[in-house]
Amino acid sequence: MDEALRIVFVGHVDHGKSTLVGRLLAETDSLTPQKIRQVEEICKERGMKFEYAFLLDALEEEQDQGITIDVSQVYFKSSRRAYRIIDAPGHKEFLKNMISGASTADVAILLIDAEEGLREQSKRHATLLSLLGVKTILIVINKMDLVDYKKEVFDAIRAEYEKHLASLKITPRAFIPLAAYDGENLVKKSQKMPWYDGPSLLETLDGLEPPASSEDKPLRFPLQDVYKFDKRRILAGRIESGRIHAGDELLFLPSGKTGVVQSIEKWRPPQTSGACPPLREAAAGESIGMVLEDQIFVERGEVACLPATAAQVARSLFVHIFWMGNLHLEKGAKCVLKLTTQEVECVVEAILKVVNSSTLDEISKSSRSVAKNEVAELILLAKKPVAFDPFDAVTETGRFVLVHDRQVRGGGIILKKAEPFSAI
Repeated sequence: MDEALRIVFVGHVDHGKSTLVGRLLAETDSLTPQKIRQVEEICKERGMKFEYAFLLDALEEEQDQGITIDVSQVYFKSSRRAYRIIDAPGHKEFLKNMISGASTADVAILLIDAEEGLREQSKRHATLLSLLGVKTILIVINKMDLVDYKKEVFDAIRAEYEKHLASLKITPRAFIPLAAYDGENLVKKSQKMPWYDGPSLLETLDGLEPPASSEDKPLRFPLQDVYKFDKRRILAGRIESGRIHAGDELLFLPSGKTGVVQSIEKWRPPQTSGACPPLREAAAGESIGMVLEDQIFVERGEVACLPATAAQVARSLFVHIFWMGNLHLEKGAKCVLKLTTQEVECVVEAILKVVNSSTLDEISKSSRSVAKNEVAELILLAKKPVAFDPFDAVTETGRFVLVHDRQVRGGGIILKKAEPFSAI
């Protein structure tokens, strides 16, 4: 069975995302009978029919409000592979949580209510997914039962949305008509939509090729901390991409210091005795400690690479961002750039382009600010050098968030090192 495929479900708050996920978990026998009985009892007490959405809602408050506001991760399996669901919310006030979920997804499933049609949020979500670099997108037209499973309704929504997606240079893998609550076209083909000749949602997911392994990318090992044990300095962190071996010569960026790996350490599992033997190698996704042959002073924020495939280092970055702050982002504004474990103060040196995320209309070039929910091309000037990769080269070190007033206010991707603005 292939490695778990990471899915993010994205949709307007009322378009049935939680119901779809809950029904999918039930159909694939991914829930315990106890959990289902618990929801049955809750629904019975309230005098309502069984709500699949409640399977996903962990808090009573969320059930009462009808809004899922957290990002949770759950798993299910098909006959083909395992899946990990990253439950991104649809309510507009929680877009920052969506960034957290979508930024790690292999595939996005974007829901649209067949009865309501396209909403502003549906367009904005597509813009955000494009900005975050999610390349595999499935479009689900949900609640087809509310429009009597009419083909013309599905076709009209598809035509309108395809036009919007084309403007973002997004080509979705599939458009799938679906009635999530009744499970129509969810796990197997629906008999109520004979005009649809494509596979069900789960069959479509099973047919996707697994993403390229992060292990095959260049080594990127951001340091989270340095610990001292028995006169040893253990460099700790999570390998974001690539592989690391004992004996490798590493280049630490942005400092430019070098060192040779003497040993790779892992933490002792709970309820075991004795130390874990040192490893000869480790790969992307593993959290490890590392001891160098010669002690050098490096600290949190450094990124270890192999010299032949090193990351880039720069202070001036050309980026795309999605801004979520209530206050406009002005030219000259100061923020904190958070990229892997690096946290660097930066200033908005130039605002090159601002786009309305719903209409995709470019806002006047004379604009010197970015409003909430707008997309922009910026040049950020960091206070000190930053180790990074262009997003298309290594996604793990090409995504970032912007912090303003101690809150995440924006997210985006790095396209390339920027020339000084005066030279543009």
